[in-house]
Amino acid sequence: MTTPNFIILYVDQPQQSGAFYSALLGREPVESTPTFVLFVLDAGFKLGLWSRHTVEPAAAAAGGGAEIVFALDTPDAVDAAHADWAGRGLKILQTPTDLDFGRTFVALDPDNHRLRVYWLSDGEQANGGQK
Repeated sequence: MTTPNFIILYVDQPQQSGAFYSALLGREPVESTPTFVLFVLDAGFKLGLWSRHTVEPAAAAAGGGAEIVFALDTPDAVDAAHADWAGRGLKILQTPTDLDFGRTFVALDPDNHRLRVYWLSDGEQANGGQK
């Protein structure tokens, strides 16, 4: 089976969302039009931001039904990312919390897409994240 390498989020204002993700990711988009913004991330993974008003076929879903997940190397890095994102004004749904898999927090982008940051506990990393 092929491996997914691209995710598209349906957004209200692609240019506004593009500016948000540019600041969050620390990089500029490779494509930017009034209806679509594209970022190419590490290892070639792509993040597209498509106007929910022009996507074809029309999409019924809104933000919040899935998560973009960012893995970090340490629990302190999770806390630092939380402080940075909260300082940037991102809405925080879950402050840094220790769950059964490790340390995590959840924020929202301007369209209420969930952004999860996490660190896997040593026990989880040792077995590839499997319980």
